[in-house]
Amino acid sequence: MRGQPTGSWQALRRHAGSVAAILLLAMQPVPAAEQHPFADVPFVPTPPAVVDTMLRMASVGPKDFVIDLGSGDGRILIAAAKQAGARGFGVEIDDALVSQARREAQRQGVAGLVEFRAQNLFITDLQSATVLTLYLYPRLLLQLRPRMFEQLRPGTRIVSHEFEMEGWRPDARATVPVPDKPYGPPSSEVYFWVIPANGAGTWRWQSTGGASVEHEAVLTQKFQMLEGRVMAAGKPVRLEEGSMRGEEIRFILAPEAGGGTQRQEFSGRVSGDTITGTMKAAGVETGWTATRARRGTIDIN
Repeated sequence: MRGQPTGSWQALRRHAGSVAAILLLAMQPVPAAEQHPFADVPFVPTPPAVVDTMLRMASVGPKDFVIDLGSGDGRILIAAAKQAGARGFGVEIDDALVSQARREAQRQGVAGLVEFRAQNLFITDLQSATVLTLYLYPRLLLQLRPRMFEQLRPGTRIVSHEFEMEGWRPDARATVPVPDKPYGPPSSEVYFWVIPANGAGTWRWQSTGGASVEHEAVLTQKFQMLEGRVMAAGKPVRLEEGSMRGEEIRFILAPEAGGGTQRQEFSGRVSGDTITGTMKAAGVETGWTATRARRGTIDIN
């Protein structure tokens, strides 16, 4: 190692490979003094314990297709293929690291499952991914986020080493001890998200269990979190703990002060403009189907 990077470029090459794949910060103009930001920044590989944690948190299996942006020496994809039988490809702008990753995949007998490409990650098609792995500077994650929501299907798992995405609360987080880490504290953070389906809009349904009650919910969605107002038989009820995890929707309806409605727990799967699932109240579970009269949008800002 030639010394720890400093300034705004300090974290840019700390990936399972190298974050050199950002192509000079997504081709944005930079000051002359920063035209060659990686000229004196060493490649620092992701520790094996962090690789294992990333794959475990994403529940990588043989049916998965993993895309690694900034794949470096290829260790995440090679581990995913060798440990779980997953397929995928890695994107890296450093030709030498791409060649190294290909040789290592061949040596470890997984070249038929993974490939490595020398290209700009910002033009990479993400639609085939079931799992997306990242080790990118936060500014780059924010630039990529709209592309994630545009191209990745609901249920796609995203796992990031060290850096989270501002405003998007992770679905899970882990701290991994790394005693010999050459920079920062002797541990690394791993963040995990699931791309949510769109649950925003106006939903209507009738609940059963005694008298049939007409419900209308007007839901707003910020990333995977749901909020809104709900009317039951023309009276307001409080929505709590609303969330999307992939296509799975969950929320609780609780009576307003002085209301007579009992607490109800809803869960189901969003498919187009229909939700099918179950509602639980007073220990009794019944079926539940809702239809969407008006579709909303997901706020990812």
